[in-house]
Amino acid sequence: MARVNNVDLPKNKRIIIALTSIYGIGKGLSKKILENASVDFDKKAGDLEEKELVKIREEVAKLTTEGDLRREVSMNIKTKKEINSYQGKMHKKGLPVRGQRTSRNARTRKGKPKTIANKKK
Repeated sequence: MARVNNVDLPKNKRIIIALTSIYGIGKGLSKKILENASVDFDKKAGDLEEKELVKIREEVAKLTTEGDLRREVSMNIKTKKEINSYQGKMHKKGLPVRGQRTSRNARTRKGKPKTIANKKK
C-alpha cells in the first residue's frame, strides 16, 4: 500500500489522481511533483516501486500539506474574524465569503430555508 504524508493512496487509481487525495495537492501540483520525481503519470499507485515512492515522498515533504495546511487556513480565518474584516463577518454569520449574492442561491452556506410564520397574505 502506497503511503505518502500519512495518507493511504488508493491502489487502483493512476498516481496523478491518487496524489490528489492528499489535502493541499490538486491535479496541477500532482503533475509537477511527478515530473520532478520522474515518475510516469499513467502508473497505478499500487504498481509503484519503492524508489519511486521515496522520490514522491521527498517532493511532497517540500510542500505544506495536510495538518499544517489545515491549521494555517483555520488560523487565517480566525484572524479575519478577530479583526472584523468583511470576510471575517461573513464567516461568523455563515454566509458566502467570496462576494456571491446572499439574497438568493446561497443555500450551500445558509442551509435549509427557514419558513417564517404568517408571511403569506
